[in-house]
Amino acid sequence: MPMFRLPVTVLPETFDADHRYPVDLHMHSTASDGALSPGDLVALCASRGLSFMALTDHDTMDGVDEAATAAERAGLCLLAGCELSTRWQGIGIHVVALMPGGVQGPLVEGLLHQRKARIQRAEIIAERLEKLGLEDALAKARLQAGSDRPLGRPDFARALVADGLVPDWASAFKRYLGSGKKGDVKAQWPDIKEAVGWVVDAGGVAVIAHPLLYGLTRRKRGLLMDDFRAAGGQAVELVSGHQNMDATRDLARQLDERGLFASLGSDFHFPGSHAAPGSMSDIPRTAARPIWRHPRLLHMQEAPAGLLGAAG
Repeated sequence: MPMFRLPVTVLPETFDADHRYPVDLHMHSTASDGALSPGDLVALCASRGLSFMALTDHDTMDGVDEAATAAERAGLCLLAGCELSTRWQGIGIHVVALMPGGVQGPLVEGLLHQRKARIQRAEIIAERLEKLGLEDALAKARLQAGSDRPLGRPDFARALVADGLVPDWASAFKRYLGSGKKGDVKAQWPDIKEAVGWVVDAGGVAVIAHPLLYGLTRRKRGLLMDDFRAAGGQAVELVSGHQNMDATRDLARQLDERGLFASLGSDFHFPGSHAAPGSMSDIPRTAARPIWRHPRLLHMQEAPAGLLGAAG
């Protein structure tokens, strides 16, 4: 019978200003477009002093089993999850699904839908980029991915860099793949209401990912939160990596006004980027409740090391 080490940090019931939390609930691995394998990602999280983490690859939970084995060895509590691509009023919005019971119920079919949508989307992106000068775009993106998983925009970005069409990854998004550009294809994604239903009906907690990155006005961001909450959504990422403190305070007020829980995540993809596991801006003093106080996640701190919700 393996011996488990409980995470040593007790998470508070409220946020305190200038306090650091050993929590990161938004990260990616090679199961989608991250650079590290799920096991290596867990090892990095352990080395950086995290106690609680979530693996939230794009539209898949294929890396969770490997991450769970590594988390058990490292003494971390792992929360299974994924990041779902959705549409709201014609805008691409990402929803992090935190799944304490793992993938089950309607989310199983939902992820199959997302896989097919990603495959169709990649074909459209490739066709458009070929017209813009990237020959054999699909094959070159596949080479960058290094596996047979569904392709994402970062794979095409790396292909554009490798082909010399842009100097770096950021330029690829600015010119070809970012919001409103030719390679920004959203038509295949489900409406946010449908995706939130998959998560909530499967026993999970739905979270709006990086709400400050969509270029929305404050009013429109509030409307997004209202529709999200009406659909059953329960939380928003109060902090996603590094962001302006004044914007964070204002976002905290919007969460508190709507009774939404506040989540934390770095959106880590690869070493050397601006983000690192557990690395994010300070959290202001706020009445918004930490996501670990959500009824479906309350037992997170009581779980043994390994996968939250796994059978003992």
